Formats: sequence, structure tokens, C-alpha cells
Amino acid sequence: MNKIIKVLAISFCLTAFGCVERVITVTSRPAGAIVWLNDQEVGATPVTVPFTWYGTYDVVLRMNGYEPIHAPKKAATPWYQIPGVDFFAEILPIPFRDEHEWNFVLTTNVPAEPEELIKRAEEFRKKMYKGKMIKE
Repeated sequence: MNKIIKVLAISFCLTAFGCVERVITVTSRPAGAIVWLNDQEVGATPVTVPFTWYGTYDVVLRMNGYEPIHAPKKAATPWYQIPGVDFFAEILPIPFRDEHEWNFVLTTNVPAEPEELIKRAEEFRKKMYKGKMIKE
């Protein structure tokens, strides 16, 4: 019976230790831009996603009517995740939260002047009527 209690106590102690929660929050102005991290769509801003690895992430934001943003962002390693120290951060009964927040400001697409659009449409129509599409 004592052996079972000891095993249960050790199991409890091993599972009661703290851990590190790692999250990246991406925001944009205006909100609602679709976000890709390393070529994976993660949602619309504001979005918070967990991550495992520190380093540089390829961030892409897209929203209709706005210029797309393509920017590398770095998730820097905090002091308590430096090799050697990270062992104690993982076993201490203190939860750590490592949060990175990346903010972006989207700029609107500048539409072409109406006259320019009409001119391009007429040129396209002429090419269509001639039956030949020419790559430009």
C-alpha cells in the first residue's frame, strides 16, 4: 500500500510542474486581415496562435482593398528558455507565458483613375474583337 501511495505522489509531483505557454498575437489596423505564418493560414486579425519554435517567422497579411504585407518577424528567445535554464523553467511549479505581439498597419490600394481604366478596357475590347489575345 505504501508503494502505491509513493508512486501516486511521485506521479502527482511530476505532472504538477509548471510549463511554458508560447503564443503569437497578430493585430492589424483595420482588423480583419487574413494572416499566414510560414505559409499556413491561421485566421483573421486579431488572432492568437500557439507556437513551439523560436526564430524568424514569415508573416503575410491580406485584405481586400489593401496592399498585402509580407514581413519577416522574429520570436526572440526569453531568458528562461535559454538552453540549461529552460530545464528549470519547465519543472518549476510556476507557469510561464511567453507572448509576442506583432502589429501591422494596412495601406489602401490606390485605384487607377476612371479614365485610365476606361482606356485599358477599350484596348482590351479591341484585342478581343480582333480575335487575338496578346500577352503584355
